[in-house]
Formats: sequence, structure tokens, C-alpha cells
Amino acid sequence: MYRTAKGEEIFVIDGHTHFWDGSPANQKNVHGKQFIDCFYAYHSNLSPPSEKWEKEKFEKYDAKTMFDDLFVTGYDDMAILQPTYLTDFYKNGFNTTERNSAMKKSHPNRFILNGAFDPRDGSKGLEELHALSEKHKLKGVKLYTAEWRGESKGYKLTDKASYQYLEAAQKLGIKNIHVHKGPTIIPLNRDAFDVADIDDVATSFQDLNFIVEHCGLPRLDDFCWIATQETNVYAGLAVALPFIHSRPGYFAHVISELLFWVGEDKILYGSDYGIWTPKWLIDKFMAFEIPADVTKETGSVLSMEAKTKILGLNAARIYGIDVEAQKKKIRAGGGYAHLPEAVHAPR
Repeated sequence: MYRTAKGEEIFVIDGHTHFWDGSPANQKNVHGKQFIDCFYAYHSNLSPPSEKWEKEKFEKYDAKTMFDDLFVTGYDDMAILQPTYLTDFYKNGFNTTERNSAMKKSHPNRFILNGAFDPRDGSKGLEELHALSEKHKLKGVKLYTAEWRGESKGYKLTDKASYQYLEAAQKLGIKNIHVHKGPTIIPLNRDAFDVADIDDVATSFQDLNFIVEHCGLPRLDDFCWIATQETNVYAGLAVALPFIHSRPGYFAHVISELLFWVGEDKILYGSDYGIWTPKWLIDKFMAFEIPADVTKETGSVLSMEAKTKILGLNAARIYGIDVEAQKKKIRAGGGYAHLPEAVHAPR
């Protein structure tokens, strides 16, 4: 929970978190090492010095560390667990639904558990998606279109097989399709994360929400032109948000473009934990104002109403979360016991 200086409570849903194991013991080959090393480079280069972790901790943190960073030290009320399997790189997978489900089971009022699918898995994968949905009552999935699978180094959402899976998701009530469309990670191929395939599937599946994680960076313009036309396309701020520290002018450009083209109702906060932690991201976001010269260009203003929507209300809407009822559940479980009665953070 974030509280302003006026005592206003802002409900926070972290739209992009992971509980991964990138440790050397789990790395299947050199690609597993390359992947986690690239993540760590993003962490090291874009974090304030006080927020940098030792490499060993970054590779594999424990459940308590994650819970404390998100909900005790951090301001998250809830967090969405987004899996990334990468079974070609990691012996037990990098960040699987099964691993994430342990966090959900331990803290059912705090986590939203998403699944995943890969259309290259054919009919067996469709059966597994049905079983996963039935077991976990999924409302969302995370797709990684550049993931390697044998000789294949990625797929497109417009592939015939992808349509079969999206049709299945729609029938199963899996409404929220989170797709990594952002910076590449070694050794994955940059072009396999291109945003162009979002355009066609968003038109074809109007009952689904397509949350484009990392808002398409470095293809911001392409994403914005698609999202302004497709009412069911959303922007995820994970990866974009840390630039608020290292490149505030660049972040001002990104957020002003998103507000101009996409609008404050279709932008979702995400920390990308454990690459970054929520507390410093939200502190800086709440203190951030778009510079006057940028506002003059786009007319975009990051108002308190916009910040409140981005930090939690937009995600609550598309996931069907009753915010007031959820607050009561968390309070009943002692989840806000660590919060002071007065101001939690400055505004």
C-alpha cells in the first residue's frame, strides 16, 4: 500500500514479477549463463547504487526475500507472477508456473498466478493448457515469442498454431495475454520480439486483452501506432520504469508518448522483480512530473489520477479484482501490520 502525504491510499498491483532460478546449478548450458548475466547487466546499469544486489543473490533469491521486497519493504498490495520457462537453457526451467504456484499457495491474497503456452507444442500443449487452466483457474498467460525450442528460435502470434492456442485461451476464460515485446536478452533474437504481430491478433480476438510488456521498447513508435487503434492493447511499464532513475528525460519521453497515444486507462505498472524492486521505483514514480517542454509537445500530464490508475486500478479492472474487498482480505490476514498509521512515503 502506498500512502500519500495527504493520507490517500493507493492500491498497487505489480503487473510483472518472477520467482526464478538462474543459478549455475540450474543452468543447462552456456545460454543459461548468458541469459541471467544479461538480466544482471540490466539490473546493475539501471538501478541506484543502494539497490544493487550481489550476483549470487540475483541468480536465485528465496521466497521470503521476494515477499518482503514486494509487500513489506515495497508498496505492492498484489503481484502478478509471470512465468518464463526457457527449458532449453535451464534444467528445471527458469521461472515456471509450477515454481510460481508455491508463492501463490503460500500467499493466496497477494499473488495472481499466470500460466504460459507455446504454440510449437502442438496438440499436447493444448491439452496441457487446459489442464493448467483447470488446476489454477488462470485469468492470464505470459508469452515469450523469442524463446528457443530445439532448432526454432521463436514464433509469431500470427502463426496458424498461435491462433489455435488463442482460441483455446478465449474458450477457457483466459482473458489477459501478456506478451514480452521489449529489449532482447542474450542469446535470444531481437526480431523475434517485434510488435507487429500484435496488430492482427488484437483485431481478431476482441474479447482478449493483449498486454504488451515493456511497451514494445525499443519499438515504442510502432507499439503506440498499434495500441491507439486497438482498444484491447495495453502497455506494461516493466523495463521502461527504471529509466526514471538512470535516464529521466528518456522516461519522460516514453511515458508522455504512452499517455498521448494509449491513454492512462491502458498503462500497467510492473517492477520486473527480481531485476528491480518496487519501493524505489514507486517512490520515484510518485515524485515524477513530466517536464514542461515535454508536456507542451504532447499535452501529457502524469496526474495523481493517472498514477493511481497505472499503479493498480487498471490491472484490477482487467483481472476483475474488487479493490476494497481485497484490502479487507489483506488486512484480515495481517498484511498491513507493518504500515505506519501516518504517511508511508512522501508526495
